[in-house]
Amino acid sequence: MSRGPIIAGLDVGTTKVCAIVGQVVDGRLNILAIGAAPSHGLRKGIVVNIESTVESISQAIEDVQNTSGVEINSVYVGIAGGHIKSFESYGAVGIKGREVTDSDIERALDAAKAVYVPLDREVLHVIPKEYIVDGQEEITNPVGMSGVRLEARVQIVTGSVSAVQNLIRCCEKAGLAVNDIVLEPLASSLATLTEDEKKQGVVLIDIGGGTTDIAFYKNGVLSYTAVVAIGGNHITNDIAIGLRLPVDEAERIKMAYGTAVPFADMEDDEVKIMVAGRDEKTIPRSYITEIINPRCEELFDIIKGELQNSGAYDGAVYGVVLTGGASQLSGMDRIAEAVLGLPVRVGMPEHLAGLADAVADPKYSTGVGLLLYGAEAEPPPAISGDMFGNVLKKMKEWVKGFLKR
Repeated sequence: MSRGPIIAGLDVGTTKVCAIVGQVVDGRLNILAIGAAPSHGLRKGIVVNIESTVESISQAIEDVQNTSGVEINSVYVGIAGGHIKSFESYGAVGIKGREVTDSDIERALDAAKAVYVPLDREVLHVIPKEYIVDGQEEITNPVGMSGVRLEARVQIVTGSVSAVQNLIRCCEKAGLAVNDIVLEPLASSLATLTEDEKKQGVVLIDIGGGTTDIAFYKNGVLSYTAVVAIGGNHITNDIAIGLRLPVDEAERIKMAYGTAVPFADMEDDEVKIMVAGRDEKTIPRSYITEIINPRCEELFDIIKGELQNSGAYDGAVYGVVLTGGASQLSGMDRIAEAVLGLPVRVGMPEHLAGLADAVADPKYSTGVGLLLYGAEAEPPPAISGDMFGNVLKKMKEWVKGFLKR
């Protein structure tokens, strides 16, 4: 029986911090344990309180360690938030009429990423979209081909330097080394999308607590990514304001009775809510839907605009895959299909071993994706010295190598 190293993924979200531990056994990811804790130190995916975030991370890690019996000292960490931006770039090099080598690809990628990046931003991923050899386009791996000119079209993903540094510092303060910082939509796609979907064209929409991440895949690679600053927390806050409820009660009402689309006889369906934390009140369930529905329509209207402006809308042959904790809201897939005008399915981690049933839930897509990312990566060296620089260098090298294979 072939066993790989034990890997830990850490999904630091706006509403929860989730730690998952796994191990590749005979080529299949075996889930060993899951740990979770409420997240109080992030807003819209960005750390706003170091100490609260450290406490949440420590609780999640302690939980997963107690369950698995494994000591966790390094993790793969996901990153998202409104600070994430992406753009296309292009680079070309001469190859002097010989065969293309890995070093030629490196030179072409270096030329493509030789663009101005503001000092407050850092390049997170340089993802090859296609290579062109002497005018021949849509080449995924040009190694061994002959020509005189090699061109590379890439997607460059950047993030706020301070946001990345603060996330790393939180992990350090919790006693964890960071193997890699991974873009969360990239991780989620590893757990939820099929290779055929990525090749033909698909949009991944990961609806979290504070933000919604969008990722468009075409020809097997990430072609576009964006972040919308609306998530499940906004729906909860709408319910709290509309019904004058505490936020905790609004969250309970959303999960128990919330639906994004009305259904027959809803007017006759009544629910009980707790006003001011102690007084019980009965209201029609339709009141809740009337609050939720406009916010969901707004979210998918914005997403549709993003997709149309980027050109991804027409390329989404396979439609949309919804994932993330807020995608579980009743009727979310139906309203997404109605507003976007594309086929929609809800994606969750599949084809796993061990505690597979425990993570068969959209809210664990990022955490499981981080493990899959780590399973493909080579064992990382001990991190020391320039933590920030080492992590980003390692991450970019791995992404380039993985996507070229």
